[in-house]
Amino acid sequence: MKLSLIIPVYNEEGNLLLLFDAVQTVMKNIKQSWEVIFVDDGSSDKSLWLLKTLVARDPRHVSVVSFRRNYGQTAAIAAGLDHSSGETIILLDADLQNDPADIPMMLAKLDEGYDLVSGWRQERKDNALTRNFPSRIANWLISRVTGVHLHDYGCTLKAYRRGALEGFRLYGEMHRFIPVFANSVGANITEVPVSHHPRRFGKTKYGLERTVKVILDLFTVKFLSSFGAKPIYLFGGTGLFLITLSAVAMLYLLVRRMLFSVGVTGSPLFQMSAMFFILGFQSMLMGFIAELLVRTYHESQRKPTYTIRTVIHRETKRK
Repeated sequence: MKLSLIIPVYNEEGNLLLLFDAVQTVMKNIKQSWEVIFVDDGSSDKSLWLLKTLVARDPRHVSVVSFRRNYGQTAAIAAGLDHSSGETIILLDADLQNDPADIPMMLAKLDEGYDLVSGWRQERKDNALTRNFPSRIANWLISRVTGVHLHDYGCTLKAYRRGALEGFRLYGEMHRFIPVFANSVGANITEVPVSHHPRRFGKTKYGLERTVKVILDLFTVKFLSSFGAKPIYLFGGTGLFLITLSAVAMLYLLVRRMLFSVGVTGSPLFQMSAMFFILGFQSMLMGFIAELLVRTYHESQRKPTYTIRTVIHRETKRK
């Protein structure tokens, strides 16, 4: 299989038939084998029934993964990846706001040598106050913290080479951070403008509370991407900083005692110095424990600490 389309579905009964018709129209002009995997995320409407009719209509290309309950978009994407077989992966929303007609353009961009092509909804057709404005803040914050600069992390429409998705697993609500994880394994990433349409049927599943989740997830992503392999850099660095503060405070108290005969133990700085030293020492110990856990994780699963893009062998001459 060359191309796999993964489409998470949650209560989208009004959009599914129109979406699949649009996908079929686009894929007829793409000269490679393809499949579309719908992941029903515990829908409570007729979405699953409609998906079964799509399988009956086109069993060659359509597969459906049905969850027992609603697990969220990240779990749906992870399940789609696990059940897909394509060398190229396309993620697409089921609400008809993403346009399948953009798929050929994104595949052409992949052919230029990129591993990940991310969609950018330049003219986004959502509520300006509750969706667009919080999204801009979140995108700016994620770009600054992670160093992976994209205008639109929230756009589901993305194209991937399968190799860019290997080396990490998706948990919680981490699907929006896939470009960050892909960058951590050396993927070449670019962003292209894509079409965006107003929602015609159903209602959005996200509100302002999503911004809070994004910020909390960002802390996790930053830790995993920057310190996941060497946690001692974070815990040890914090410990050394606190111990240095303790030493500076104690030195100040001793100098003041010698020059001005001011008591050491009666000053609040003495208690602060002792506290900083204890916290710093504990932080370094936590770093050592985290290092042991990382090594146990890699060695028990024989998981390499590197990723390979390609191996080039020199040609061996026959004698």
